[in-house]
Amino acid sequence: MADVFTILSLPQTSNAFLVSPTDRKGVIESGNRATPPRAVDGGARININVLGPPIQSTRNFKDEDLALVRRSIRTLLTKNGVDALPATYEHIYRACRAVVCVHTLGEGLYGNVKMELEQCVGGLARDLLQDRRGDAEWLLPFIDVCSWFEKRVGILQSVLTYLDRVYVTSKRDLFSIKQLAYDLFAQRIFESANIAQRLQVGIKAWVDWERTNGSAHPLRGHIPALIRQLKSHGQYVPAFETFYIGLTRSFYTAESAELAVTLKDKAEDFLQHCGKRCSEEDQRVQDLLPEASRAEVLGTTKRALLLGRLEWLAQNALGLLMDAKKEGNLKKMYRLYAEVGALKVLCAAFKQHVQLTVRNIVKDVEHDEDMVQRLLEFKAFADKLVESSFADEVSEPPTTTKPTPGPSTKPAPVSATKKSQNKEFNYALIDAFSLGFKERQNKPAEMVAKHLDRAMRRGQKGKRDEDYAAELDAVLGLYRFTNDKDVFRAFYHRALAKRLLLERSASDDFEKRMLKKLKEEYDPEFGMGDQMFTDLALSRDIMREYTESRARLGIPESAQKLNVMVLQRSVWPFAARKYDVDLPATMQDELSRYATFYKSRHSGHKLDWDHALGTVTLRARFKNGEKELSVSLYQALVLLLFNEGTEMTFTDLKTQTRMDDAELRRTLQSLALGKKRVLRKTPVGKDVNDGDVFSFHADFTDPRYAVHINSIQVKETPEESKRTQNSIEGDRKHALDAAIVRVMKARKELHYEQLKAATIDAVKNHFVPEVSVIKKRIQGLVEQEYLRRDEGDMNLYIYIA
Repeated sequence: MADVFTILSLPQTSNAFLVSPTDRKGVIESGNRATPPRAVDGGARININVLGPPIQSTRNFKDEDLALVRRSIRTLLTKNGVDALPATYEHIYRACRAVVCVHTLGEGLYGNVKMELEQCVGGLARDLLQDRRGDAEWLLPFIDVCSWFEKRVGILQSVLTYLDRVYVTSKRDLFSIKQLAYDLFAQRIFESANIAQRLQVGIKAWVDWERTNGSAHPLRGHIPALIRQLKSHGQYVPAFETFYIGLTRSFYTAESAELAVTLKDKAEDFLQHCGKRCSEEDQRVQDLLPEASRAEVLGTTKRALLLGRLEWLAQNALGLLMDAKKEGNLKKMYRLYAEVGALKVLCAAFKQHVQLTVRNIVKDVEHDEDMVQRLLEFKAFADKLVESSFADEVSEPPTTTKPTPGPSTKPAPVSATKKSQNKEFNYALIDAFSLGFKERQNKPAEMVAKHLDRAMRRGQKGKRDEDYAAELDAVLGLYRFTNDKDVFRAFYHRALAKRLLLERSASDDFEKRMLKKLKEEYDPEFGMGDQMFTDLALSRDIMREYTESRARLGIPESAQKLNVMVLQRSVWPFAARKYDVDLPATMQDELSRYATFYKSRHSGHKLDWDHALGTVTLRARFKNGEKELSVSLYQALVLLLFNEGTEMTFTDLKTQTRMDDAELRRTLQSLALGKKRVLRKTPVGKDVNDGDVFSFHADFTDPRYAVHINSIQVKETPEESKRTQNSIEGDRKHALDAAIVRVMKARKELHYEQLKAATIDAVKNHFVPEVSVIKKRIQGLVEQEYLRRDEGDMNLYIYIA
């Protein structure tokens, strides 16, 4: 519907009195005379002369028009008075035009408008102050006053168009009617301390009620109207938003302090409450407040709830959420901390929790066998958090999709977001794992090597090559965190040798890939693994030549099929045995024949037999049928003795085999106390004692023909592990000695602290030595006269050439 101003606007200039250039013969009559039209070009205007005396009127139009306009102004600006105007809008509009344009009384009329506005606004202020309604209910008359005044000023602006558009615009120092009215309203209403206080009381009563009760206030529906009026008067920010944000800050600061006491030991509940409050405030802003206020209100809410509680919350809630694997809650927590600028606090707590978790796993001696698996699971979870939960969402430029058939084929832009990893959290994760591994020297590296050994033995088990390779890479990822690279290398090297000799590896291809990766990305010394494969290939060739030579000589094939692996002592991680077991004569004869053949081909080589890793396949006859037993050489030696008798004592077995005491006990445990018991022990018990008697178990049964009996010797025993550790310690001493000598030879003289730092730097790629060990090695080199102390400065060491 058109407003009064539009209805009363002057019409466009009419063409009624224009003469076309082609119509030059027309005549316009005025009275009894005819005046020929003046020649005009292009439709010029025509002058009209009116003959006769002017009509005289006795009415005083000046006073009538001015009085009508004044009465209309007072009527419009009188609240609770007579609403009917003294004339129609059109009549008032024409009267205002006459007062301004004909009677030139614009100045007086403007002063009258100002006076009436002042009286009106003063009355409105008195009515608001005298209204007895309190708290949020007082907002109703306030909204009503603002709405009424806005409408009346709009009508006043329309009917006084000539005053506003003609007189006021000609005076530079005057305000328009609307600006004048709104300025007076702001001075008497919004700048009134009493009214501003009652407005704030009403707003506070409304919002506090909603926050306390957790539901919508009965008068909530009037808040949008209040905000709309405040915005139209340009008072939204000073009169509402600033005060509302202050209320939000004070309310949630007090609530946070109270909850910090009541939820002292329930940080996770406090975090959930913060999330709930933020959701409530966000919904309230969306329902009632302008979008421009949303960010400030939510930011104030989060800061009020969290500031002062950030470290406590991170220390107590983060760990619980990570232990429970609540990724969604952790993501919300990250966003809260990001929005209050406290990600460093959260990152520090994340690093501390990861380090503590890794340390607890590494130092859990009772569960060493599960150490690496637990570390892998925790690392995978932590990586997922860093990639998704602890990441920022970055908006990508919108893309256009292909048009779909239909009425509109215009492609629609599609905006997307992507995850941007927070590098600080990624660095914190790496540092935390490295620090956690340092809590226990050597053992993590050892267990990583053994876990890889089990994985290489187990093989893919139906997994795709890519998945199996990813599994191995994850284990190597843990290897990066340990400083004891030499420990990992020693145990991995030993396990690899056993897998290759006992043919326990699931895939030679993956073995070679792993060695290549270790050599190229971690440690060049893993190149010795390549020489292992070379030795095995040469051994097979020599064995084939031995078999062919016996066939050419017409020697019948022995019932004992021999397979010998000839290995270089420097490549394979097995120490020479001082003594070994006694083999049966038939076995010993077969080995002697092979040794003779080998020396005929390699006269300069010496063969030392190591039976600890030997394997044997035996045929055994039980009551239920014949079985093929796959056993170690030590197990075979014990079982073959029962061909001579069905019952033997522990002492007899030890005498005849000349086996090491501990080795024999482990061998008998595997045969008589394991899952597949081909021997019986008397008396029954878990341990092998000196007085035990063993007998052949003729009633042994198994559904399979080929039976593999696990050999304890195949697994690394505590003694072997200790020997490996001792070997590592010995190698470290030699490495330290060599590093110290190299440094001193190059520098000639150094103070102790300089020499210590240079030594650590020289060996850091293999291990991180303890300071006490470095000090001992330096002292040892002084005793061996590689170094000497300066006589004037005992902390200065000098190299002796």
